[in-house]
Amino acid sequence: MLKIPGYEDGPLVQDSAYLDDPLFWPVHLGTSLQGEDAQRAAFGADWDAAMELYRRLSSERTWPVFSVPLSSGHTIHVVYRNIEGDRGVDYLIHHPAWSAAETLAVDDGHFMGPGMAWPELLSAARQPATEGLDDPDARLLLLFPTLGDARLPDDAAATLTTALAALTLIENPAEVASVLLENQGQWTPALWRLADGVWINDGGHSYRNPGNAFALPEGHLREISNALDSRHAPVRQTPG
Repeated sequence: MLKIPGYEDGPLVQDSAYLDDPLFWPVHLGTSLQGEDAQRAAFGADWDAAMELYRRLSSERTWPVFSVPLSSGHTIHVVYRNIEGDRGVDYLIHHPAWSAAETLAVDDGHFMGPGMAWPELLSAARQPATEGLDDPDARLLLLFPTLGDARLPDDAAATLTTALAALTLIENPAEVASVLLENQGQWTPALWRLADGVWINDGGHSYRNPGNAFALPEGHLREISNALDSRHAPVRQTPG
């Protein structure tokens, strides 16, 4: 069983096989697909198959974990927390020098976030990886539920559309990308700013807002900001 320091709640299992299933992605992004029209666009005729996949992902016997290594040595772990009556997805970040992982965001009925701004999401997706998940489109969609950014660039929809087209069977990925960016998880999109060299936000439910009593420690806020900052992190070169 996989061990994440400080996270001892369940039977954690790395199960990257799920990422090869085109239905995994709309299931994983489900909380940002609000309303019947959005779900119809994302799942089409595959609703029943998607629900069966969700039941497997939500089994209490194993908690699927998907890990995204960063060039800084930090790793973001996406954990399906399958506690009966308290299911959700935890987005954790850990560095070998830390005694315990920190929580970036929580996607459940008691949501916490956002955990990333759009430039950070792109940076995390595009950083080269020597091990683990290295597909930038998969990394982008896997970490997308941490996003909460009120200032999206004009090309955000095109970037997300490309990832959806590459990994899913969605008939109109541009439509679904637009819905995802409009919803951006369960929190209000936050305003991000640089304060003393650290990217922070104004979200009332965010661990990266130092004004919140439950904010991450200052040192870890700085480390996370640096690890996700494309100015500091090497980014893979795209062909062309």
